[in-house]
Amino acid sequence: MVWWPIGASLFASNIGSGHFVGLAGTGAAAGIATGGFEWNALIFVVVLGWLFVPIYIKAGVVTMPEYLKKRFGGRRIQMYLSVLSLLLYIFTKISADIFSGAIFIQIAMGLNLYLAIIILLGITGLYTITGGLAAVIYTDTLQTVIMLVGSFILTGFAFSKVGGYEAFMEKYMNAIPSNTSYGNITIDPKCYTPRADSFHIFRDPITGDLPWPGLTFGLSILALWYWCTDQVIVQRCLSAKNMSHVKAGCVMCGYLKLLPMFLMVMPGMISRILYTDTVACVVPSECEKYCGTKVGCSNVAYPKMVVDLMPNGLRGLMLSVMLASLMSSLTSIFNSASTLFTMDIYTKIRSRATEKELMLAGRLFILALIGVSIAWVPVVQSAQSGQLFDYIQSITSYLGPPIAAVFLLAIFCKRVNEEGAFWGLVIGLVIGLVRMIAEFAYGTGSCVNPSNCPKIICGIHYLYFAIILFGICTIIILGVSLITKPIPDVHVSIIASLALSLSPTLSVPSLTRSLVIPEYYLANIHETPKSYIDLNVLGSAF
Repeated sequence: MVWWPIGASLFASNIGSGHFVGLAGTGAAAGIATGGFEWNALIFVVVLGWLFVPIYIKAGVVTMPEYLKKRFGGRRIQMYLSVLSLLLYIFTKISADIFSGAIFIQIAMGLNLYLAIIILLGITGLYTITGGLAAVIYTDTLQTVIMLVGSFILTGFAFSKVGGYEAFMEKYMNAIPSNTSYGNITIDPKCYTPRADSFHIFRDPITGDLPWPGLTFGLSILALWYWCTDQVIVQRCLSAKNMSHVKAGCVMCGYLKLLPMFLMVMPGMISRILYTDTVACVVPSECEKYCGTKVGCSNVAYPKMVVDLMPNGLRGLMLSVMLASLMSSLTSIFNSASTLFTMDIYTKIRSRATEKELMLAGRLFILALIGVSIAWVPVVQSAQSGQLFDYIQSITSYLGPPIAAVFLLAIFCKRVNEEGAFWGLVIGLVIGLVRMIAEFAYGTGSCVNPSNCPKIICGIHYLYFAIILFGICTIIILGVSLITKPIPDVHVSIIASLALSLSPTLSVPSLTRSLVIPEYYLANIHETPKSYIDLNVLGSAF
């Protein structure tokens, strides 16, 4: 695969309907700071292409759990990571994309929420099952074009409607809903007044909704996990023609990541100006009337503007954009999740499974994923004051840092062994689950009705929590590794070497054409000079 569909697919796999709904919604509620999540990715998509992908290629792996198995030996880390990755797909990707796509379809077409979900998933699942990764990447490329064209048109209409950028800045700060009390209760003005720092990306480290240390350091940890170790993203790079195309594709994706601030965040803020009482509603009964949830309706910002602002023909184009982004994201996730399940889990249960059996198992697993994800949609709907993007990032902050720590240390520290990595992952998961379960049990609440979750558990901002969790996991991994037996250097010198990422001799094998049986597993690995890699050593190391 050449560089331009790789870059387009990386972008499209990341930018699903969850971004259109979530980024616009958080922008409507809190301003431009959420765009920092997108700009931070510019750094780590380059790190992916220049550092991580070359090491994955030299290790001769298809999935990320498989890399850790070759790096550390044993099976428990590979199994752990496979299961956790699938859980993250459910909590942060599939359910969020399903919910956000259904919101748009519900508002645009007046369909029942769950009927819209079933129709969309039926279409998406059909061509995922029949097409495989190659079909997904080419459709990603087409859908990226559709998304960008439609988004540019809507952004132009939006700024024209409010009278330009200066008028946009002035009117946003005055976008206050008309109904700010119910019964004998008068709501605190901070719950419905736009933040004074709405047009600042870097915000106060204590009072800011996205404090700058968290946005700088905590977000970098999450970006490392997502862009450099996530199966969906890495799989795109491993399908490239060679390393030059990998790097060019990553650079292209980085440039594209500049756009969401202007095509999603700012249009969401404009939606608050145009539909203040709906998008910025603060009275629980009013919010429930507008969007079906009491905690807030900022998630409807982008769909509302599309349906009410654009003329019929262009409205249909934007419907296509949302469908395209939803299908792009879901097909990528289904494909990669199926590969993880069949290659890292099912083959351990059925070691002699035939190719036909593996394909059937992968397809049935997709159906199971869909069912669980739909059941999780009501939780997504009411979490984090109704702000979808904050929900996604918070779950990632609780579960992602241990994985980021293990992968980073696996590459930069040869002394790290299987025992250290495993216990770092396990203890990190326990700490993250305590925070996550507590939030679900008590509810995340809203500005009007705050959560009763104990401050000692839920009082730390999720981006700060990510920094703390990453630090704890790093200490545990290094500590346990230093007091246990090291892995012989001969087994890690190739698959944990930074120097490999700079090698100009790397060529990328063609990895995947079928859904659950990657070609990589069925064909011989391309020859590489033995001075750079000896696959026989890798295969027999553990």
